[in-house]
Amino acid sequence: MEIRRFRPGDEAALFRVYFTAIHEIASRDYAPEQVEAWAPADLDTGLWARRVRGINPFVAELGDEIVGYADVQQNGYIDHFFVSGAHPRQGIGTRLMARIHEEAEALGLAELSSDVSKTAEPFFALHGFHVVERRCPVLRGVTLENAWMRKDLKQRG
Repeated sequence: MEIRRFRPGDEAALFRVYFTAIHEIASRDYAPEQVEAWAPADLDTGLWARRVRGINPFVAELGDEIVGYADVQQNGYIDHFFVSGAHPRQGIGTRLMARIHEEAEALGLAELSSDVSKTAEPFFALHGFHVVERRCPVLRGVTLENAWMRKDLKQRG
């Protein structure tokens, strides 16, 4: 598996990862109407492309297939963190999280934070994040429960 930076042309593959992660994995914790509001099949491709270019994520490739992606912003915020629904529980998320931590160290960040789905909360907790606040954002008129989680990076030993 290779972890690399986003390249123009990755947009459609990243959408497939995002879509399958939500429809095949997160759907265990969210109702069908929540899944559809979160990841509609008819999402505007131009809007999507601008979004992923803007977050400049790390991309996980297995062979020639993109199987996950995640980003960390200059302020330590993790905006997207998704593993393909076809490749769960294969260490992809762990490798992406390790890369995010490497980047955080290179940027001299004091903390990482993210709005985390119910599905991803145990994974983030396993990697040292704790829940700061439970939230109920509304997306396309539908409420989606999540948690704002953070990790203090200054306490490294």
